[in-house]
Amino acid sequence: MQVKRLFGNTTATWIIISIIVVGIIGINLSIALNTVNQLSSVQNSLDKTSNIIVRLESLHLSVVVAESGQRGYLLTEYEEYLNPYHAELQNLDEKIALVKDIDSEVAGQTERIAEMLVLVDAKINELTSTVDLALEEREKTALRQIMTNRGRDLYREIRKSMQHLIDNEYRHRQELYAQLKQIQRDAKVNFGVSAITSGLLVIGMFLMARINLTISNRYQDDLEEQNELLQEKVTLRTQELTVYSEELSRSNRELEDFAFVASHDLQEPLRKIQAFSDRLTTIYKDKLDERGVDYIKRMTSAAFRMSTLINDLLEFSRITTRGKDFVEVELDSVLNEVLGDLEIAISESGAQIDIEPLPKVCADPSQMYQLFLNVLSNGLKFRKADVPPKITITVEDKTLHDELQHIDVPSCIITIKDNGIGFEQTYADKIFSPFQRLHGRTAYKGTGIGLAVCRRIVERHGGTISALSAPNEGAQFTVSLPIDAVVNKYMGE
Repeated sequence: MQVKRLFGNTTATWIIISIIVVGIIGINLSIALNTVNQLSSVQNSLDKTSNIIVRLESLHLSVVVAESGQRGYLLTEYEEYLNPYHAELQNLDEKIALVKDIDSEVAGQTERIAEMLVLVDAKINELTSTVDLALEEREKTALRQIMTNRGRDLYREIRKSMQHLIDNEYRHRQELYAQLKQIQRDAKVNFGVSAITSGLLVIGMFLMARINLTISNRYQDDLEEQNELLQEKVTLRTQELTVYSEELSRSNRELEDFAFVASHDLQEPLRKIQAFSDRLTTIYKDKLDERGVDYIKRMTSAAFRMSTLINDLLEFSRITTRGKDFVEVELDSVLNEVLGDLEIAISESGAQIDIEPLPKVCADPSQMYQLFLNVLSNGLKFRKADVPPKITITVEDKTLHDELQHIDVPSCIITIKDNGIGFEQTYADKIFSPFQRLHGRTAYKGTGIGLAVCRRIVERHGGTISALSAPNEGAQFTVSLPIDAVVNKYMGE
């Protein structure tokens, strides 16, 4: 079960394969590098030993040639024998220096070479002294010196010492040759093992790839089967949603028709009530006492409020159903139109309105007009006594994250702040619900549906609206609207 689970995890399987491949390659590489280093080391030792043998033999040969020239001259007095003698003497210093620099790998060779060089120096002194005597025409003295056999004994010692040194180097070279052959044999074995492991590795990788391919195909078949089941569920759910959407559309149409008919049927009796109230007031004014006139005024006021409420409700219900297509809207133009319509209220209240330049957005122009009209009207309505209203409108560009669509949306944040009477922050969400009033009808007129309309407009545009306030410290409304036409178009639909 564990093996199946391991092979079923393709990533884990290939990680294991990669580790094994890298490990084997590393081991083979290490073995190969070690073999190469050993071969290189042995080869260097062989070259070094051969060079030592050549230097020793060259020095030996020079001593022999110099002695031959010396003896030939002393025996024949022919100066031709001095030519090789002088030539070798000139080369001896260089060859002796080369021998002194020898760093042999054979134990004790350095000490033996030093002893041999002492003999060579003595031999050179013996050669030069006899030749010098002969050149001074003291041949008999020179011959007597030769007849002492001191030169012959020195040469024998030199030859013996030289032969011992060279034999040691030859033996060391034979050992190196044997070591080289052993390394070659080991290298063949190592390379053979590497070839076998590499072959097994290739076979193992092929088998594991085959297993993974089989498992992958099985998973692919399972995935396709699950996709088919999911597609069937999606198709079924889509059909259900289509039916639900059609039912919702029909329900919205019926609701809109009902709202229109209800508003028409309700408005007609109200108009008659208002008309007959006006007639009673006009015709029977003198026949009614003060209480009767008051009753008629109350009836007329109630009918007017009822008519206003019906119109507001109808307007609230039509925000989505009868909203216009989104187009590019200059909010500055919309706000100027709102300020024009509120000119009388602004003038009577002595209001000061400061506005920053607003951007263009893709929106429903009529609903943008309604949004600003409702918010600014509130700022003018809910003002402090004997304090002129001051309303400030600022804007900020900001990118907000849409949790529904999981995208970042470029937006404009519009802040509308006033210095009015304000309200408790606990009512900040309540004021956006229909028919929610924080004050009595006698203090401030209205149906309590204006801010609910604002919230519905903003939500239709894919934005948000919130309020921040405190009693007697004014209110601040923050509206975020997407600038992106694609987002707004989607939200509008």
